[in-house]
Amino acid sequence: MKYDHILIRYGELALKGKNQKFFINTLRSNVQRALKDYPDLSIKGKRDHMYILLDGRDPDPIVDKCKDIFGIQSFSLAMKVDNDEEKIKEAALEALRLENGQTFKITCKRPNKDFPVRSQEMNQILGGHLLRNSEEWTVNVREPDVEIRVEIRHDATYITARNIPGKGGLPVGSTGKSLLLMSGGIDSPVAGYLTMKRGVKIEAIHFHSPPFTSERAKQKVEDLAQTLTKFGGEVKLHLVPFTEVQQKIFKEAPENYGMTIMRRLMLRISEQIAQKEEILSLTTGESLGQVASQTMESMHTINEVTNYPIIRPLVAMDKSDIIDISKEIETYEISIRPYEDCCTIFVPKQPKTRPKREKVNQFEAPIDFTDDIAKAVEGTETVVFSPSNPSQESEFDELL
Repeated sequence: MKYDHILIRYGELALKGKNQKFFINTLRSNVQRALKDYPDLSIKGKRDHMYILLDGRDPDPIVDKCKDIFGIQSFSLAMKVDNDEEKIKEAALEALRLENGQTFKITCKRPNKDFPVRSQEMNQILGGHLLRNSEEWTVNVREPDVEIRVEIRHDATYITARNIPGKGGLPVGSTGKSLLLMSGGIDSPVAGYLTMKRGVKIEAIHFHSPPFTSERAKQKVEDLAQTLTKFGGEVKLHLVPFTEVQQKIFKEAPENYGMTIMRRLMLRISEQIAQKEEILSLTTGESLGQVASQTMESMHTINEVTNYPIIRPLVAMDKSDIIDISKEIETYEISIRPYEDCCTIFVPKQPKTRPKREKVNQFEAPIDFTDDIAKAVEGTETVVFSPSNPSQESEFDELL
């Protein structure tokens, strides 16, 4: 006997009431997408759990894929047996034999209340059986080397020995779409990742200003988009030509208000792209007080140009916390490549840190950006990235 299933446990999906079926179906679709290299895998979504039938396959690569799927609270390699006491005892003993250690405990749960033996009594029955049939093991209920978990459900009993933490959150695609403003720095990909954790499907938008920004700077953003596909599937990246708009801003507007006006125009363009893509919100990597454009006054002034909700998952996070997440999701090394984006090449010497709406409107009034915005939207290039089909190998990586 060996592990023949992966048992997937839900987190807050279990609390979704009448909408639970929708969330479970979304999660199941995401698991199928992540495991599309295994088209014959059987994936079943139940009300209180999901399981993957391994059918003799090596579980390790499948386990690695499951670790990156939002909506999975935890999962385990499992043996599935009938709700029969003798078969449960046999499988629990085999699960123990597959593990390393000296001490164990039994944790039995009985969601199926029709099973005739109560949980506590089943703990004693299984513990005694394992002790009698494995001389090298002893019981330790406080700090065991191995915990054998027995879940007696309505469809079958599942025996596991290891609990692997998942990403938690909600299945990507279950709560709508958002357009992520992605600069190429450390913060915005982390913001995208955390937004996906709340079940949001993301598309990304990047403003590039050739010849002031290089092809390598654009490639860096494309590599970040490709990395994020690991957590949420396909990512569309909208590349907006921004050179003429930036030159006009810094030619005709006061220098210290240039950054504020630039970000207001980014939101206007992003809103139009979002409308075309039927997206209902924008996401940014802003962290309160981190730079001049991320003060409360700046956010208040910049927000004026859009009625779209702006998701800011990093707003209350320290930079060190953001860096830790970026390293965990493998975007940090890409983000620190030394290629400047459009937000850094035109930085004024003394940007206004507390801009006022009335002042910005006064400075913008004589400048007509209508045609510039339309031209930028019209010239936007869209690239689609897929987890199994990277668009191209990074030019940077080719130099290593």
